[in-house]
Amino acid sequence: MRLAILETGQPPAEVIERFGDYPSMFRTLFGREAYAYQTFDVAAGQYPEQIADFPAYVITGSSAGVYDPLPWIAPLMDFLRQAKGQAAMVGVCFGHQVMAEAFGGKVIKSPKGWGVGLHSYDVREGRPWMDAAPRIAVPASHQDQVVDLPPGARVVASSDFTPFGMLAYDEAKAVSIQLHPEFQPDYAKALIETRRGTRYTDEQADAAIATYDAPDDRARLGAWIQDFLTRTAG
Repeated sequence: MRLAILETGQPPAEVIERFGDYPSMFRTLFGREAYAYQTFDVAAGQYPEQIADFPAYVITGSSAGVYDPLPWIAPLMDFLRQAKGQAAMVGVCFGHQVMAEAFGGKVIKSPKGWGVGLHSYDVREGRPWMDAAPRIAVPASHQDQVVDLPPGARVVASSDFTPFGMLAYDEAKAVSIQLHPEFQPDYAKALIETRRGTRYTDEQADAAIATYDAPDDRARLGAWIQDFLTRTAG
């Protein structure tokens, strides 16, 4: 299957050489030979010539907010609206947020503050592409949150901190999640260190890093996404 990765941002310069960019993280998560991958830097205006050129799309994370006055965000939303129902789509973190905003929801900088570290979501509604796990624990790194559901979206998994954490748009052939299954624990910890003393206090950073002593469900969530793509995109 051909899989387009819409790259919406990059890791900090301090860690990108060691851990690679977000598209490479997804290739590692899914398997480097699992798909015929192609990356499009949407911040630079890169898109497929036709939506139908790819049966499936992944929209990555970004340090940007959907409400930021950046010239590439509105064209990305236009593309997502055009692709809705035509191709399978998976949004992760910023990808989750921009899909929700494009499809009629609302995203804000949450007054709850940063969600960082290994976060657990309870499964609210199972889907055929999921197994029977009642909850998942996966890296989180976000300050923005979806606060109003788009029409047609259903909450698949969530937490008290992130009530709209994983959404399914069944008729639109789309799913999105606030968590980061592509983040290996070592990368997640290194990312926290780059933000220690700026975005996070020492206490927040230490607490978040400590959560990575526990096992995670990155592989499970990655498998769910791949099963979704297989069932939806063919």
